[in-house]
Amino acid sequence: MKKTIAFTLAFSALLILPAIAQLGKVWVDFQYYSTDFQNYLSNNLSDSLENNSQNALNNSRGDLNLPNPVDAGKQARQGILFFNSIPDKFENNQAVHSNSVSNEINRVITRSSVVGVLGRDAQIRTKNKLENTERTIDNITNIYNDSNSILNKIGGILGGANTDNIVRTEESNLQLQSIRIQSEQSKIIAENLAQTLQTNQFIQYSNLNLANISQQMEESNRARRLDSATEASRLLRTTSQIELFGTKPEN
Repeated sequence: MKKTIAFTLAFSALLILPAIAQLGKVWVDFQYYSTDFQNYLSNNLSDSLENNSQNALNNSRGDLNLPNPVDAGKQARQGILFFNSIPDKFENNQAVHSNSVSNEINRVITRSSVVGVLGRDAQIRTKNKLENTERTIDNITNIYNDSNSILNKIGGILGGANTDNIVRTEESNLQLQSIRIQSEQSKIIAENLAQTLQTNQFIQYSNLNLANISQQMEESNRARRLDSATEASRLLRTTSQIELFGTKPEN
């Protein structure tokens, strides 16, 4: 319970902070993304969705504060089927309506993810991150140039008298420069890991949409087969009636 409260407070604090992304601060950046995600999700649920859809989304959240689409859709369908939720005026079949609501939840989740990456605040964060990346590369270049100067200085003083202390000092400076370079590079490595994880997340949303499309195609094909069978039965019945009326009784 305490963990949940602390987590909620952390995300609430993000709402009043500027959306400034820092290179290497991958968890803070993801929290900003998740905040944009949740804001869009809560503000753009279709009016046709039942109240339990929002509960399903809230109950399916994990440690990243993102809803699990599969679990959210399952809970929404169960809520409609088990609690006799009233469908909208275009649906009179609870099973069909529950699938429609589940698909709409998946679409809203996908759009929320897009807003978290391409929305206004998200683009500000991306711009900041690109600027910070360029600044980091410039820092690495400057450190590299300073390191070359130190190496040249060491080469110039070698062979002189009483130069051991000076050389050791310059070598220490060179090691410090190397550590600074590694520190800057670690930020870029962390960003690569974060981007890889987020790419995997987007791939899962794409897979989810493909699964929904496949399911809808199967339902459409099933409905078309039923319509064809119904039409064939109607034609057969009509033909039989015509033949029956057209048959002359034998004398």
